Amino acid sequence: IQLVESGGGMVQSGGSLTLSCVASGFLFSNYDMSWVRQAPGKWPEPVSTIYAGNGSTYYSDSVKGRFTISRDNAKNTLYLQMNSLKPEDTALYFCARGGAIKPDYWGRGTQVTVSS
Repeated sequence: IQLVESGGGMVQSGGSLTLSCVASGFLFSNYDMSWVRQAPGKWPEPVSTIYAGNGSTYYSDSVKGRFTISRDNAKNTLYLQMNSLKPEDTALYFCARGGAIKPDYWGRGTQVTVSS
């Protein structure tokens, strides 16, 4: 099982980034998929989940209204569109299989840095 994130980078406050995660080694369409982030010195924080069954979504209060999670099952790819970025969004962002609270597999992460 592999989860490979991309799309991170440095952006100014108010800017946008789109993260991607390509999954392999399992039937992607059958699984809930999540984004989790970890800032330096902090615990991992659930960001968003998209559910396999009906495509419904969950967002943490800190990103609701600014981030959008989506998936393309034909491409085995998970996305996170991030708008109106804030310095407090700076973190290592991980793609994860399963719910955002207790995923069973994680990628290696992609760094997002937002400058003020």
